[in-house]
Order: sequence, then C-alpha cells, then structure tokens
Amino acid sequence: MDRFWALFLIFPLIFSLVFGEVNGDDDEREIAQTFIVRVENELKPSAFSDVQHWYKSTLRSLDSNLLNSKTRKSQEFLHVYKTVFHGFSAKLTPKQARNLKKRPEVIAILPDRLRQLHTTRSPHFLGLSSTHPAGLLSESNSGANVIIGILDTGIWPERRSFHDEGLGPIPTNWRGECVEGQNFTKAHCNNKIIGARFFADGYEARRGRIDSSEEVKSARDSNGHGTHTASTAAGRAVSNASLFGYASGVAVGVAPKARIAVYKICWHDGCMDSDILAAFDKAADDGVDVISISVGGGAVPYNLDAMAIGAFGAMEKGILVSASAGNEGPTEMTVTNVAPWMTTVGASTIDRKFPADLVLGDGRVINGVSLYSGKPLRKNTYLPLVYGGNASATWGGGGSGVRRAGSFSAAACLAGSLDEKAVRGKIVVCDRGGNARVAKSEVVRKAGGAGVVVANIAPIGEGLVADSYLIPGLAVTESSGKTIRDYINSNPNPRATMAFRGTEVGIKPAPVVASFSARGPSMESPYVMKPDVIAPGVNILAAWPDGVPPSEQAADARRAEFNVLSGTSMSCPHVSGVAALLKGAHRDWSPAMIRSAMMTTAYSRDSNGKPLLDEREYNLSTVWDMGAGHVDPQKAVDPGLVYDVTAVDYVNFLCASNFSRQEIRLIARRNKFSCSRKQLRPWDINYPAISVDFEAAKNDNLEVEVARMVTYVAGGAGRYAAAVTNPKGVSMTVTPAVMRFRGKGEKRSYRVRIKAEKVTVRPGSTETEVGKIVWSEGRRRVVSPVVVVWK
Repeated sequence: MDRFWALFLIFPLIFSLVFGEVNGDDDEREIAQTFIVRVENELKPSAFSDVQHWYKSTLRSLDSNLLNSKTRKSQEFLHVYKTVFHGFSAKLTPKQARNLKKRPEVIAILPDRLRQLHTTRSPHFLGLSSTHPAGLLSESNSGANVIIGILDTGIWPERRSFHDEGLGPIPTNWRGECVEGQNFTKAHCNNKIIGARFFADGYEARRGRIDSSEEVKSARDSNGHGTHTASTAAGRAVSNASLFGYASGVAVGVAPKARIAVYKICWHDGCMDSDILAAFDKAADDGVDVISISVGGGAVPYNLDAMAIGAFGAMEKGILVSASAGNEGPTEMTVTNVAPWMTTVGASTIDRKFPADLVLGDGRVINGVSLYSGKPLRKNTYLPLVYGGNASATWGGGGSGVRRAGSFSAAACLAGSLDEKAVRGKIVVCDRGGNARVAKSEVVRKAGGAGVVVANIAPIGEGLVADSYLIPGLAVTESSGKTIRDYINSNPNPRATMAFRGTEVGIKPAPVVASFSARGPSMESPYVMKPDVIAPGVNILAAWPDGVPPSEQAADARRAEFNVLSGTSMSCPHVSGVAALLKGAHRDWSPAMIRSAMMTTAYSRDSNGKPLLDEREYNLSTVWDMGAGHVDPQKAVDPGLVYDVTAVDYVNFLCASNFSRQEIRLIARRNKFSCSRKQLRPWDINYPAISVDFEAAKNDNLEVEVARMVTYVAGGAGRYAAAVTNPKGVSMTVTPAVMRFRGKGEKRSYRVRIKAEKVTVRPGSTETEVGKIVWSEGRRRVVSPVVVVWK
C-alpha cells in the first residue's frame, strides 16, 4: 500500500544532527526528543533494590530540567525494558543524551525513529484445506495451542473472524493480560484474542498527545491494518465473506485456531521505535510463540535498529519473528527487516484477480483491475478521455504534449491540481505515485470527473493492485498507460468506457513475485540471502473494522466487514500463520528450524511448472526477488533436514561481520563472548542458503569453503545424497556427498568447496550467479540456494 511505506535514507544525517555538537552551551536551545538507552544491568549498585530505581536515579542526576512536565507529568520513563532489551526510553535534549552516554553503565543511546506500516483464497492457494484428513492443519490442530503476537494498529474484536467458539482454554504458558482503554474492556478478550496491550508513550512524546476524537487510545483498531493482518494470520472461518461481492467465499486465516495477542504500536503518523521495542519486550514476557510485524523503515546497521535488537531478544526466548520485506520494489537493495534472526517475507500474487476493462473509442480493450462496486457507466456510452498532465509534457521523451487536464503535477492527480473545466464529465488518466492510488479517484471526483484510470509508471511495471474506487475506476500497467496516452495524443476526440468483470479464479501463471515487493540484496546482510521467502500479498481479503471506509478515504461512507489489501504487510502474516502451524506440529523446533523448514521446501516453479516470474516485466525472477521461493506449508511440516542457528552462532556472525564488541553487546545483551576465534567468516552462519562474496574472500585463487550443519527431523533412519547445480562460472564440491542418519535429532556437518573462474567486473558493478545444493532421500528434497557475487 503506497501510503504505508517511507524509506529513511536520511537516517545517517538525522543521527549526526542528533548527536553532533550544537552552537553554544545553552541546553534550553536544544529541542528535547525521545531516545532509547541501553544499560549494562550488571553494573547496578547494590544500594538500589531494582533496575528501575537505578534508572530513575540516573535520570535525575542529569539535571532538574530533564522532564517536560507539561507533557510527561511525573513519569520519568516512556518505557522500561526488561526482557528482550535492558534499559529504558525517555525524552531528553541532545546535551542530556550526550552526558548520559558518558556514564559507564550506558552502552549506547539510540534516537527514536518513526516507522510506517508496510483472505478467502490465499489459504487454499497455500494448500491448506480443512477437508484434508491429514496434513499440516491436522497435525498442528490448526495451531490451537500456539500464540501469535500481532504488533500492528490493534484489532476490532467484534469481527466474526475472532470468535472463540469451540476453542479450548487459553494455553497455560500465557502470562499476558487484556489491558483496558478507550472503548476496549477486558470483556473484548476471549479464548481467541487472549491478550491486548497498547503502546503510545513514545509516539505521544514525539508526535503529541493522541486526539481521542480521531484515534482510539486502546488496543482497538481505528486504522484497519492490524485487524486485517491478525485475521490473515489466525482468523476463524467466516462463510459468505466478500468485499461488496468481490472475492466471495469462506474467509479463514492460515492458522484458524491459533490464539491472538494484540500489541498496538502504530498510530496516525506511524510507529515509534521506543513503543515497538516495548511491545517486543512485553510479548516475549507474555509468552507468545510467534511475533508478526508488518512495519518497516530504511535499513540501518543492526546496532541502530530497535526492531532487530528486539527480535534478537525474542529469538533467544524461542520466538520466531516474521517481518515484512517492504514495498519499495522492484528496485534492488530495498529489502528491509534483514537481520538473520528475523524471517523476512516478500509478496506474491495468487490465482485470483478482479478484471476490469477500459474500452477505447477505436475498439481496443485495455485490461486492468478494479474493486469498484458502485453504479457502472451507462452501457455503450463513451466519455471523453483526458490525461491529467500538462499540455507541454511529453511521454517517453518524444512526441507532442498530451491534452491538458490541469497543472503538470496533476499527472499524478494530487489534491487541488486538476482543472475542473477540463475534467468535468470525463475519464481522467492519472499516473501512479504522489498520493494513495484510491485517493486519486477522490481527487477526480471532487473536480467533477466521471471516471479514473490509475496507470503504473516506471519502475513499477506490469504489476497491478486492485482498489475500491469511489467513482468508476481501474488500474492499468505501465505499458497500457503508454498505449492510452498515445491514443489520447493521436486522436482528435479520444473517448472510452469501462466494464467491471467481478472476480476470476484459476488465473495463470501464479504465483508471480509482486512488483512492489522489496528486493535484495541486503545492504546490511550481504552474506544472508534476503528476503527469505515470498507468500501471498496481492489482493488479500481479510477482516476490517467498523468506522473505517474500505477505501480509507474520509469521503467514503461505505462500511464493510472485510477488505481487500495488498502489500508485504499482507504476505508477512501468511508466513506468521504458517510458522504457528509448524510450531503447533513441532513444539521442540527453534525459530531457525521453523524458518529453515519453510525455506528448504519452498518452490520456485509456478502452477504451469515454469520458473517463477517477476511481475515487473514478467521476466524470470531471481533470488533477490523471491529468496528461497514461495512458502509451501504442507512440505514444510516434514522437511527431513533443517538448519538450526543458535544465539551463539548469530554472535559469531556479528563478529565475522566486523561489528565492534560494544555494538554486539547492544544487540545481543551479553558481555561474555569472544571474537578472537580464527577464520570467522560471515558466510559460515548456518543459514539454509549460502551467499559468498569473492571480493570479501580476497582469495587470488577465487576459492572458498563453506561449512553447514543439518539436523535430522524425520522418523527412523535416513540416507541423503547431495545433487549440485553449479552457478555459472563456478564449480562446487560437497563433502561428504552422502549423509546417513540413525535417528531423529542427529546432526551431521558438511562442507562446500566453491571454486570460481576469474571474472572481469566493471568498477562499481557486481555480477551475481545462482546455483543450488539439493539433499534428497527420494521423497524429501532439501534445497539450499547458493549465491555467488563478484565485485
């Protein structure tokens, strides 16, 4: 969703401004802002009964003007962190932050960042069906004893997707609570929604007090995003679900019996790191098994990333963290939430779409998509067609200007930019970007337009997302947009009409990597392939709250129990639900084992048996687009072999990645570790995929050796043989080539010798080749991509 994504490329500048020197010593000139403070708790003096009293004394020692009494009253902390992080957050001036950083017990101080929010058919598309007598749903009892923590915008508890009929008692490991607030009481929790909390202190400290007339200061969802993701992951089955007739069927989440714990972290303008970290802290203490978080920002080093830090602590508690990859695709190196201890999820299409056609006056039919449900255009009536750009503008660098419908900025149909005289009664073509897609229909409606066409622009390409327009409207691809503009530009009387064709299923090819899905490689994890997997994230139907229009436009008076949304925000809870099912089937599996099972059994061929395509231009997708491939829950439950990764392994990875001891202490909350071991290499992390950089290897022979260890998780004895597909220009040798296992839980190590030819690469560019290693015992295939990069 366009409005849910902002990339923080200026973060280094912000950081330098926050901690840089200011002119003069007058602290009153500095603007107080929120910070997250990491404290070494082992240094607590014995005179203090607990760390909170110690933190309070430390704060008060800075100066008497530490607190902003007008906004914070008597509370000195925004949050105190005790589980996944040791320390607190508070509102400080930069000078106070600098003084605090000098104290020996303070390991680091992080500026508090603002982040943004990044299904009837999708469980069926994933192969999850209650009609199967056996399989993952049966083996896990639909996730009945697994708790998913949803860190998002809250929940609308009255929705039928969250009823608890037929559910057993709350799992005994649950330690959380149902926190009351505005229009949310303990009675809103049940055996499905077993807990609810909200976190607003960091947001209010930075953005100002929440207006209760516009937002709900409780776990209740006044946005829609959280209700949608929660029901996608774990919604109960609801018959006759649809959005105004679109996507009709039985709506059900991936893990329909899993329990939901709600942690509301996001508000009108976004989600503050200090609140996100507090939610991680509480979720881990409460006893969740899976954390689902569809939130992101620009990639930064792990020691400056509160989400990565919180996720590390959660991983140590045995919690799998599933996070959205981001919506900045198809540009490379845009993937976020890339820490190797997080499961990073990209988005794919499913075999369903909502076709709509723009019929041009010359008879040509332009295919698009739409969720428009209002009164259609009059049959056989063609309306004037105009482009919302400037008459002097040209398309594609040549040709004459397109007919004017407003100012140059009006090409994107921004608020107030259209000329009403040029638009009234016409269909307006708007370029995508600048504002939300569906908002363009409201801009056109206010200007008197009769219809809207939202056309993709570079680099979005051919990927389409359906929207619930306020007037007759549809979305078209980048190439179709050019066709329409050429028609307008060359015809003296361009006209068109629209036809809306409802819902179609069985679409091929499917899945396809969504154009908007953020792509690797990761700037922060070049030796860890990201994203890890892809899952359904395009046109997903799920629950929606009362009071929030399906178009999310204030002028929209419609209300719906379900809504259709797209984004990696939607793909993330699919994987969260799969993780809950796998946890339910294998209570002893670690987060890394669960992720490994999803990655090594993922598929990279579509329903036609052909390699997965990239929606941007329908070319072949790469590992940077899809990671290991599309998640396959039914195969993941019985992978045969898994790659486990411990907290110690992650620390060794950080050592090998040249993080300083101080930075590792901040991330991993430990003092006793050693980076002195020889030959620590980041690609030796026991990940299900192998990524090698030959510049980093600095080996004149262009040869490296990579170590891996697998754990046998099948029953009885097993024999696995390796089959190698070499990346172009590379030869790989696996030793041993055969591994034998006597029983479940047994571990075996192997090594991969990767020898490359000398490759000439232009300065500043890279070359990537991909192969794979497949361990097979006949029925099971354990697939590990191998990525080789030359610089």
